Amino acid sequence: MKKDIESRADIDLLVNQFYNKVNRDTLLAPVFSHVDWPHHLPIMYNFWSSILLGDQSYQGNPFQKHVHLGISAAHFGRWLDLFTATVDENFGGVKAEETKVRARNIAGVFQHKMGLLTP
Repeated sequence: MKKDIESRADIDLLVNQFYNKVNRDTLLAPVFSHVDWPHHLPIMYNFWSSILLGDQSYQGNPFQKHVHLGISAAHFGRWLDLFTATVDENFGGVKAEETKVRARNIAGVFQHKMGLLTP
């Protein structure tokens, strides 16, 4: 049985493994080609740690960072597939399941705000 997400180290592992996949993906890699990874990764550690562990280390507006990227529903679908696969490959348990639900919710809200979801 895989361990659950319990610590900041677990969050760091999840984020690193996920973005390794993103950077190899033919659809998503071009969207992230401009990213300053040494700057971006700690922000993502803080984002997910705030959401999952409640440590309130993230300050910012994630939607505003994505609205100008010219991404489509297909991008969100791939992002979610890779994220879910990364969680499943590394973790199991209540917090791991919550992580996948939170990711689906975030993707849904972003797509709704961007007008990508059809009623």
